Amino acid sequence: MVRVCGAGLSCGLQSRYFSESLYKEGDVIIGGLFPVHNEAPAPDHAFTEMQHSARCQGVDLRSYRWLKAMIFTVEEINRDPVLLPNFTLGYLVADTCLAESTTLSAALALVTGQEETVSSAECNGPPMVPVIVGDARSSASIVVADTLGVFDIPMVSYFASCACLTDSRRFHSFLRTVPSDAFQAKAMARLLRLLDWTWVGVVAGDDEYGKSGVQLLLKELEHLGICVDYLEFIPKSHSQSRIRRTVERIQSSTARVVVTFAIAPDIVVLFKEVVVQNVTNRQWIATEAWSTSIQFFDQASIPLLAGTIGFALRRADIWGLGAYLAQLSPVKQPNEPFVKDVWEEIFGCSLAQDWQPSFKTPKCTGSENVEKRGNIYIDVSQLRVTYNVYKAVYAIANAIHNMMACQPGRGPFEDGECPDVTQINSRQLLYYLNAVNFTTPVGELVYFEDNGEPSASYDIMNWHVDKSGSVNFVQVGQFDAAKGPGQELTISLEKVFWGGGRTDKVPVSVCSVSCHPGTRKAVQKGKPVCCFDCLPCAAGEVSNMTDSTECTRCPERFWSNTERTRCISKVVEFLSLQDSMGIVLTVLSITGATLTTTVLAAFFHHRYTPLVRANNSELSFLLLVSLTFCFLCALVFIGRPVPWNCMLRHTLFGVSFVICIACVLSKTVVVLVAFRATLPGPNLMQYFGPIQQRAGIFLCTLVQVVICLLWLLLAPPLPTESAGELGARVILQCTVGSVVGFVLVLGYIGLLAVVCFLLAFFARKLPDNFNEAKFITFSMLIFCAVWIAFVPAYVSSPGKYTVAVEIFAILASSYGLLLCIFTPKCYILLLKPEKNTKKNMMAR
Repeated sequence: MVRVCGAGLSCGLQSRYFSESLYKEGDVIIGGLFPVHNEAPAPDHAFTEMQHSARCQGVDLRSYRWLKAMIFTVEEINRDPVLLPNFTLGYLVADTCLAESTTLSAALALVTGQEETVSSAECNGPPMVPVIVGDARSSASIVVADTLGVFDIPMVSYFASCACLTDSRRFHSFLRTVPSDAFQAKAMARLLRLLDWTWVGVVAGDDEYGKSGVQLLLKELEHLGICVDYLEFIPKSHSQSRIRRTVERIQSSTARVVVTFAIAPDIVVLFKEVVVQNVTNRQWIATEAWSTSIQFFDQASIPLLAGTIGFALRRADIWGLGAYLAQLSPVKQPNEPFVKDVWEEIFGCSLAQDWQPSFKTPKCTGSENVEKRGNIYIDVSQLRVTYNVYKAVYAIANAIHNMMACQPGRGPFEDGECPDVTQINSRQLLYYLNAVNFTTPVGELVYFEDNGEPSASYDIMNWHVDKSGSVNFVQVGQFDAAKGPGQELTISLEKVFWGGGRTDKVPVSVCSVSCHPGTRKAVQKGKPVCCFDCLPCAAGEVSNMTDSTECTRCPERFWSNTERTRCISKVVEFLSLQDSMGIVLTVLSITGATLTTTVLAAFFHHRYTPLVRANNSELSFLLLVSLTFCFLCALVFIGRPVPWNCMLRHTLFGVSFVICIACVLSKTVVVLVAFRATLPGPNLMQYFGPIQQRAGIFLCTLVQVVICLLWLLLAPPLPTESAGELGARVILQCTVGSVVGFVLVLGYIGLLAVVCFLLAFFARKLPDNFNEAKFITFSMLIFCAVWIAFVPAYVSSPGKYTVAVEIFAILASSYGLLLCIFTPKCYILLLKPEKNTKKNMMAR
């Protein structure tokens, strides 16, 4: 296959390519590389002797159809009087045996020829084949393109889709009619995202096609937020132990979708083990390498492949190709290479001349009907790669047509030179190939972009398997990169027959179930981002989207609802008349004021009776009036806090209670002085007459008034807002403004109450009929107990309950004063009037 030119005038053939080839003479010879056989002879790695010829094994009927399609296209072009008038295309097609070494051998044989000896001029002349259609595999195409690119010999591949071949600097002479895997990887990722399959497994071939495709796929998946549970490679040695481990990983994974990036022979080996381990409940995603290659799989694999979704190259109908393929006959073409092997493969028989009945296969007659048994070879319903071969040959023909149409002096080369079509230069042909822009007989516009790439378009195919095991490929969608982002992928879900045992419902393949609105995703430690826990949003935060990565805090005056899905206005909370607690306290306040007013009326009605006169009626009236204000001041605490009622609350309460305690204190002092006086006569009582009593009450009240005025002037109580429980509520309440002022008001009341309690305690044993000291003692005891308990309750109560505690303390202490001091008197006034006599009052 390699010629070595010595110092002499001739070159010698050092080794011969051992596979078969087809040749037809023409004005220009187009080379073709096709893997008609899929098993190359084992190489001799000892390198101790020349390797002898050996036959390739295993016929691939689909690849042979590709080869015949190239010959058909060449003959169709030769019949066209317009495209290449007075010009005949020839061809030289070779079998690559699906191996890099044999592919390179075949390619070198095409460009150097197979003559034993040629002259030096011929050795240094142009290649025998100036352009090659092929190869089918990316790995082999890389090897050939690297080698022939040095000589600028163009290659037009029909199936090598590796994105690595887009490197125009390294592979400047490489073109193809199949889209790059970069588009297929993007299409796969878009499909997975569209179907919400975010947790997948990936299986790839251990070659350039698989490795390069997986790299592109992983980038696309990462960009779209799709996670890969495992990545397994199918070894080219088809090691059974490694294949077994790969299938076990598929079986144990929670990912229900398996994405493949491998050629058909590798997938077949994988599925043999899938059948052995009975791996079901999986949705398989196929690349264009095997998405419509049913011929590779045995019958046991078909049920497991049901529902497979694959990306296939654009399909076309080539008129006349079916009839051309049906002309295959070992009788009419006895010496044509490949015919014998293909015929035996189609019919499962033998054409051997020395056939014996003991052979495992029956004898072929050569007259079998290929149209009935042709299977994948004769099937022209899924012409996809075949159509790419068709386009590749037409691209070369159109490039030659443009070369022939060049007008002298206006050519694209130096000094307007036109190419020489009688002896085509591969470099010039490469220039014209890059510039072709034509429409095929099928009606498709074909052109190559700057890096030799065609426009990308895929059909999305679905494997429909009936009860008999027959497979029908149904197109359920399309990917067209020309339509732009967001519009390139379309799929009709109602047409899809789903895999994994779920024929009517889209399979679910996620690591974690989607987080509902009101929760956020929290990635599980040490796992991909698709594996997460759904945590409820914190109070005051919301998420209104599925699978939200974070919760959004509500604006200042808003709070999250119970479901944490939206922000709602915070509940403004204060003690109001609409609250049951507010209603109860209001009723108690009005009831207390009513009772006090009733007692006042009763005392006024009986003001001239001995009981009322003996109990210092003026102080009693003032005490009852102040008690009425004490009851009514509780109402000021109920309702929406505003500046005026905040300032009025504590001042009214403070002044009213001081008047009450001052009146009680005055009554207690008068009684104590009257019965404890050591000097007889009116000498001491003259200092505790009505005027002194009024002055004492006035002075006591004045001190409280001064404290309240200073409090209001320096730091008055004002309404404020504060966050309620967990921040869900806005608490409207009155701040005390000055803690010192608040303490002084309460402390002053407490001081008077303690003094009053002590004096009343000392006077408790005075004569019962006249003495009310013990009733004052009980009232002051209740008063002090209530306000001592008030302090911790006030500090610990939240929100509106703080106000409720203060109102309760006011009402409780007011009721204590009213009931303890005036109940005995009212009992006599209203129920025992016979005891309301001066004699009874003076009795001991």
